[in-house]
Amino acid sequence: MEIELAGAGVALAGDINPIAEAALAALLANGGRSVSAQDADVLLISCPLLPDAAHMGLSATLRPAREAATSMAGRGKGRIIVLLSAIAGMPMRRHPEFSAETAGLLAGMRTMAMEFGPKVLVNAVGFGLVETAATISGDRAQLSHVPLGRPGSIDEAVAAVLFLCDPMNSYTTGQMLVVDGGWSAGYGRNF
Repeated sequence: MEIELAGAGVALAGDINPIAEAALAALLANGGRSVSAQDADVLLISCPLLPDAAHMGLSATLRPAREAATSMAGRGKGRIIVLLSAIAGMPMRRHPEFSAETAGLLAGMRTMAMEFGPKVLVNAVGFGLVETAATISGDRAQLSHVPLGRPGSIDEAVAAVLFLCDPMNSYTTGQMLVVDGGWSAGYGRNF
């Protein structure tokens, strides 16, 4: 996917993982320039994407987003994209603490969207099972309930990030775009 960022400052804060790195590279390849989080026009906040990651106290993950949003609002515009697990929107019985912590991040993102709009658009991308040679996001157990029947790719994950960063997308805020192959649509069981 291609978008036109026309020299917008982009930055990444938080957990470093292959999706976040690929999303940052795509933003730079689409006309962005690397800046500090405080000077960013587009800020990616990367949260842990694996349920087995250390997850207690994830609310501090949004601290750089709040600081950047204040700066962006002062400049009159900006975008913040929170990269998190799709488990934020649909708890997973196997991971109750991670589910609760990521749901809190989703609520925090929505609160920032209300607080900093209309100048700053704040959204999230929730990733289901994304794999390359290893699992990058989600839990392999999700695959049994994915209507598409396969894990997602990094390219598919990055396309969702680019959609939310596209200057043509100017009326979306406070939303989580879920890229999970339909996992959160419901369980495909025959009862």
